[in-house]
Amino acid sequence: MSRLDSSRSAAPSHMTTLGYALFATRWLQAPLYFGLVAAQGVYVYKFFNELWKLIDHVLSGSADETHVMLAVLKLVDVVMIANLLIMVIVGGYETFVSRIGLQGHRDQPEWLSHVNSNVLKVKLATAIVGISSVHLLQMFVDVHHTPQHDLLWGTVIHMAFIVSALILAYMSGPMTAHEHGARPDDAPERGPAHPDDRDGGHDRDGGEGRDGRHWRDARDARVGGTAVSTAKAGAALRPIPRQAGAGRSASAEERIAAAGFPARKELETFDVGHLRAPDPLVLDRLGRLDFVARRENVVFLGGPGTGKTHLAVALGVRACEAGQRVLFATAQEWGARLRRAKAAGRLDEELAALDACPLLVVDELGYVPFDGESANLFFQLVAHRYERASLLVTTDRPFSRWAEVFGDGGVASATADRLAHHAEVVTLEGESYRTRGLEAAAVAGWRGPAV
Repeated sequence: MSRLDSSRSAAPSHMTTLGYALFATRWLQAPLYFGLVAAQGVYVYKFFNELWKLIDHVLSGSADETHVMLAVLKLVDVVMIANLLIMVIVGGYETFVSRIGLQGHRDQPEWLSHVNSNVLKVKLATAIVGISSVHLLQMFVDVHHTPQHDLLWGTVIHMAFIVSALILAYMSGPMTAHEHGARPDDAPERGPAHPDDRDGGHDRDGGEGRDGRHWRDARDARVGGTAVSTAKAGAALRPIPRQAGAGRSASAEERIAAAGFPARKELETFDVGHLRAPDPLVLDRLGRLDFVARRENVVFLGGPGTGKTHLAVALGVRACEAGQRVLFATAQEWGARLRRAKAAGRLDEELAALDACPLLVVDELGYVPFDGESANLFFQLVAHRYERASLLVTTDRPFSRWAEVFGDGGVASATADRLAHHAEVVTLEGESYRTRGLEAAAVAGWRGPAV
């Protein structure tokens, strides 16, 4: 190799090392956040000191209503500043230094699952406005002892904080919309396995909504507006995303786009009113994603139209927002994917690559029976992920009837055994949301079109 070639090959390595070294300098910020933790302790001391003074004045009878109100406002002020510190410490560390790794933790703050520098700025501005409001209220409560000059400038400064927060919120709107609307051009497409179920923008268990139409419109535009056949859909099932490199993390929206959901669904939009079971608290608990952290499984069992797919997608979306990688496909699509991997002689590599996704969603298990090869391959997928990573399965059949799906009682029993060992089986009992409108129309006297 020539000297010129050696210098060219060494240059990328040198630049990579320099980049990693610069990236490692972010740890210089870590002591700053621990310093803020010490400041948090100072405010804890200040809070209890003020509280003791208030109690002492009240017990001694020297505190009137104005004094009590001012003392309480001081306590509120201390708490709000402490909240601001927590937001800066946790959110700033997570955004600028390193991930804390609270995904699936039962005490994970709601705002931390989607925190970024843009969200953090708006939340901090809002917190500052709240603190300023408390200070201004203290001035007006004690207006007789507050100079008019202080009242004027306190009001002006407070209004400046409000205007600044509004400007930040206004600027963050287009940024957030751009981030949410951006879908990588190289993201593989996942076509519909059942055109009758998905064409026209209808979700299998979640109904049609604005988000579903938006995702389908974007998909149709990218394939030139032509229909995607079932065979092409199987071939287009997205491959496993590979690790892009150290120091790079996909945003939540990129993870959601890469997961292959048929539409975007949220737990908050799920209508529990038409279900007799389960208890809404069960769904709320699943939404904390503890099962993903424990590498356990979830099985949604119910008839058509009870919301199985909606819940599966919603939990998948929430996992993506919590920093987890998720892949979604129907049972038939997973079978086709594994068959292609086996035919290419890379089944073991495919199963190992799937380990990069803490959660796989298998939808519509039981609607179409497996062929013999797909049944065996699906068992291998379940066995491979046993106590290693989570599966979320939706099915219309109890485990006792899975032999009808797998075509082999032994394979069905072994698959159910491994899947259910560390799983929460949630039975959805209720009428199909698709037929409720027809029943209401029948009650009103409509008997369908004349023949």
